[in-house]
Amino acid sequence: MFSFVSKKFNGLRFINSFQAGVITLLLISLIVIFIGSITLGSFDFSIKALLSNSNSLDNIVLLEIRIPRVFLAAFVGASLGLSGASLQGLFRNPLADPGLIGVSAGAALGASLIIVLGSGVLPDFIFGTLILPISAIIGASLVISLLYLFTQGFGYQGITYMLLVGIAVNAFASVGIGILTYISTDSELRGLTFWTMGSFGGASWQLIMPAIIIITLTMMWMIPSSRKLDLLQLGEPEAYRLGVDVKKLKFKVIISSAITVGISVSLSGMIGFVGLVVPHLVRLIGGVNHNYLLPSSALLGASLMMSADLISRILIQPAELPVGLITSAIGAPFFLWLIFRIRKS
Repeated sequence: MFSFVSKKFNGLRFINSFQAGVITLLLISLIVIFIGSITLGSFDFSIKALLSNSNSLDNIVLLEIRIPRVFLAAFVGASLGLSGASLQGLFRNPLADPGLIGVSAGAALGASLIIVLGSGVLPDFIFGTLILPISAIIGASLVISLLYLFTQGFGYQGITYMLLVGIAVNAFASVGIGILTYISTDSELRGLTFWTMGSFGGASWQLIMPAIIIITLTMMWMIPSSRKLDLLQLGEPEAYRLGVDVKKLKFKVIISSAITVGISVSLSGMIGFVGLVVPHLVRLIGGVNHNYLLPSSALLGASLMMSADLISRILIQPAELPVGLITSAIGAPFFLWLIFRIRKS
C-alpha cells in the first residue's frame, strides 16, 4: 500500500508543464504590475526618469519613496501568500490564514507593545531595526504554537476548533491593542491607528533591505519542503512512514511563517485575507501540489499586494486609503464564498 502511495507522490516531485506555464505567467504579471506600480500614482513617472541620473525632485521621489514602497508591498504580499499556503498545508485546513486564525493579531500585539511602551525608552536604531520585528515574530510564534497544540487530535473538526482559537486570539489581541491605544499619547495614538489598518507609506531603503534579505532567505528555506507538505496531507503517521521527519517539518513551517508574518506586520501593519485568498486562487488555477503551490502563492501574493497598494494610492489621490481596507474588501466576500463552498462539499 505505502509503495503505491510513494509511487503516486513521486509524480508530484516536479511540476507539470501547465503549472510551469502558470508560474511563468504569474512572473510576467508580477513584472508588469511592478512597472505599473512605480510609474503610476499621485505623481506619474516615466521609465526614462528611472534610467536617468538626474538629481531632480521627481527622480529623488521615485528612487527614495516610490520604489522602496513597491518593493515592500511585493515582499509583504509574497511572504503572506507563502505563509498562508504553508500553514494550510501544515494544518491540512483550507481556512488557515495568518490574519483569520490570529497569527497577524499576535504579531500586531507584540509590535504594539513596543510602539507604545518602548518608543520613549529604546534608542531609535534598536527600536526601528531590531526590537519591533523581533517582538512581532515572538507574538506570531506563540500564536502558531498555541493553534497547533489546540487543534491536534480533532480530525476534520480541527477547522472549527482552529477558527474558535483564532477568534479568541484576535479578541485577546484587540483587548491588548485597545489598552495600549488608551494609554498612548496623541502622536503614538495616530501612528498606532494607521498602522493597524495597514500601510506601506513609511518604506525606506534602510528599513526594508534587512527585511527583504530575511524574507528571501526564509522563503528559500521553506519552499524546498514542498514535497514533504504533500506527503503530510496523507496524515502524520503515513507521512512518517514515508520518510518525513514530521516534527522537523512542523518546526520549519512554524518558524518560517512566524518570521515572515512577524516582519511583514511590523513593517506594514495588519493586512488581512491575503494568506487566505491567494493559495485558493492558485489551487483553482493549477492544482494542489506544493511544488507548484508555494512559489505560485508567493508570486500571486506579491502581485495582489502591489495592485492593492496602487489602488489605495490612486483611488482618492492625492490622499490614500489604508491598504488593509482594500485587501479586506476583496477578502471578506471571498471568505464567505469559501465557507459556503466547504459547507456544500
